[in-house]
Amino acid sequence: MDLNRQLPMTRRGVLAAAGATASTAICATPAAAQNAANVAPMKTGPADTTLSRVSITVNGKVQQMELDTRTTLLDALREHLHLTGTKKGCDHGQCGACTVMADGQRINSCLTLAVMHDGGSVTTIEGLGTPQQLHPLQAAFVKHDGYQCGYCTPGQICSAVGTLQEMQQGIPSHVTGDLTAKPLMSVAELRERMSGNICRCGAYSNIVDAVSEVGGIKA
Repeated sequence: MDLNRQLPMTRRGVLAAAGATASTAICATPAAAQNAANVAPMKTGPADTTLSRVSITVNGKVQQMELDTRTTLLDALREHLHLTGTKKGCDHGQCGACTVMADGQRINSCLTLAVMHDGGSVTTIEGLGTPQQLHPLQAAFVKHDGYQCGYCTPGQICSAVGTLQEMQQGIPSHVTGDLTAKPLMSVAELRERMSGNICRCGAYSNIVDAVSEVGGIKA
């Protein structure tokens, strides 16, 4: 059919034109496929990886590591240094199971990169105490049954260490009434500051009792 010939604007004419167009496209398909086959495939390979030497003092010992710059502090501790006391719970900074002390402050280790702590100091649950000589908070958690499954316990204890320091220093929280008060020792302050550490077993009251005893907080 001559596609350049003007067809009458009738139902039959429209259908005829559409059929001719489709036939032309079908006939051209093998040639198009052959041309596509002659095109060189795109070269793909592994994602670029940038390694960096990192030196961090972990639990009092200098640790030298060569890490992918995208490695979180949590993964560096668990996968490279095999300090598995620090737990990976949500990996989004929402549960607190990965809490450690970095340069004297508590942080979620899943939300920070290891390279950001090059030259710094990190303390994990393994660095707070040993089975033979427990940290006061570790002993208090045992005494008050501040854990059940125990998965969140390392993060709870590390967070409690930072919490007591903050309260002693008078660093205010959302529930602080007097911004000039020091120290800020109260159960309300404790609960507010520890609210980022989730206990799926629900041992909150026992955790509060354990931390309160160590911090000298009266109910």
